[in-house]
Amino acid sequence: MARVRIGISPIIPTIASFLLAALWALSVFAGWGLEAFCAGGESSPACSQRLATVSTVSGLFAAVAACCTAAAWLIPSSRRDPRTFSRFMGVAVVAWIAAEGVLFFGGMLAR
Repeated sequence: MARVRIGISPIIPTIASFLLAALWALSVFAGWGLEAFCAGGESSPACSQRLATVSTVSGLFAAVAACCTAAAWLIPSSRRDPRTFSRFMGVAVVAWIAAEGVLFFGGMLAR
């Protein structure tokens, strides 16, 4: 019996990684996080200080994600082996989701 192998294009997880990176960067550096979590009632300096701490923790996951994305494309053995490439990109996408999740839940707690 023949095996049918269905794969996805490597560009799909790469685009997902870049979109999640853009969302994270805009939330942390462009003030989207401050607007979402610190606009209103409480004093802004206290909330922004707490959100900065959350952003730092989230940044650790973002750094892992960025390194895995770069490794998937820059390490020659990863480019040649689809399984290794998929592992790197899978870890990268999961790390981006974790970074976004930490930023969201931390922002909710920073309120």
